[in-house]
Amino acid sequence: MTDITAPLTERATAAFAAQSAGIVTRRLTFGLAERRAALDRLAAAIRVNESALVAAMAADFGKPETEVILTEVLPVMQEIRHASRQLRRWMRPRRVAPTLVTFGTRARVRSEPRGVCLIIAPWNYPFNLAIGPLVSALAAGNSAIIKPSEMAPATSAVVARLIKDTFPAELVTVVEGGVEASQSLLALPFDHIFFTGSPAVGKIVMAAASKTLASITLELGGKSPTIVGPDADLKRAASWIAFGKFANAGQTCIAPDHVFVHASVKDDFLAALRDRIARTYGTGAKSPHLARIINDRHAERLSGLLRDAIAKGAQVTLGSDRQERRMAPTLIEAITPEMKIDQEEIFGPILPILTYDDIDEVTRRINARPKPLALYVFDKSSERIDHIIATTSSGGVGVNLTMAHFSHTGLPFGGVNSSGIGASHGQDGYRAFSHERAILTNHFSSLPLLFPPYTARVKRLIGLAKRFLG
Repeated sequence: MTDITAPLTERATAAFAAQSAGIVTRRLTFGLAERRAALDRLAAAIRVNESALVAAMAADFGKPETEVILTEVLPVMQEIRHASRQLRRWMRPRRVAPTLVTFGTRARVRSEPRGVCLIIAPWNYPFNLAIGPLVSALAAGNSAIIKPSEMAPATSAVVARLIKDTFPAELVTVVEGGVEASQSLLALPFDHIFFTGSPAVGKIVMAAASKTLASITLELGGKSPTIVGPDADLKRAASWIAFGKFANAGQTCIAPDHVFVHASVKDDFLAALRDRIARTYGTGAKSPHLARIINDRHAERLSGLLRDAIAKGAQVTLGSDRQERRMAPTLIEAITPEMKIDQEEIFGPILPILTYDDIDEVTRRINARPKPLALYVFDKSSERIDHIIATTSSGGVGVNLTMAHFSHTGLPFGGVNSSGIGASHGQDGYRAFSHERAILTNHFSSLPLLFPPYTARVKRLIGLAKRFLG
């Protein structure tokens, strides 16, 4: 057991050493039954601590209870259930047919745990994005150290207590703290690092991982664009976009960052969107259905984006009410490239509306930016939808919806380039925390016929092989 009164670096090192010492034992004893039992214990602990999680996220950033259940608890419980049901199949060694060169051998791929894993979680979904990766790590047979975000201290404390009450520290433990804690952990030779956060910090994590050649999964973010086509169902589009943008007060890595709406439907779409916002959140900042901005610094950053845009000619057409850390859903138009709001990931309840006539101009603008984590398209034309998907690149795509692809356990979730490396959820999460080990067993291989010395007979056989294999 790690002494919580010890210096931070010492605690991190002790936790890592304790888990490293048990790697060989875990490989021998942490099989299907044990992994399922660990997942069952985790699910039971979540049920017991649900009310504490709701209270913690209310304290950290005023998140409504229903939103906590919908976006934090249910996705993790679904992940646990899916992993537990599919685990036997995932763990089964995969047979691979022999090639002509390896005829006479038996090939299989065996998934094995990577070892000791580090999970660095962000503040915006402080439970989901800490415990979701843990499900995959445990399913794959690893131990894990979780570093929750210090910016959501109440939730961090609940996560630490939940893990301590559920697992031995040799299997799962939590190291709380700020930047110093992350630095202490990143200096250790983990077998795998799973990080969720900003691209800027992702580069730091990747640089740290390179020093020990640890494998990594990076879930980052970016400016996820949304396109509303001329044949879109505007009420449905308004409903999904309002939910995706203003859930968690816009502090979501896959939230619609900005909307391109076709000129022919712009007025009707804006009317539908304003109506949806009014019915869902009202027009002020203190809606009971709207979370707070995480802290004063981020609230001031958002206000600064608005001030900069307005000073450069943008027009706020709805909202802009801010009361301390609460900000009303805000719509802004007349955006130009020199504005900071057009350059930075917004990560808050401000939604720029941009008008277009030519869809190819929109895809060119999307392709001129770093690849986003998500792309959303609202339209009835399958031809137009397929064209947009074919001519752009993003981590994932939502058609006539937003954000729901995150919760589909059968889909890989992850970014591309600046929006992330690797994938998570379901079997893709299991694979992220696994090493696929190739095993080739000889029975009656004919390859020794080609071994040295390279006599005339060997050369003839190799010549025949070349002709046959091309």
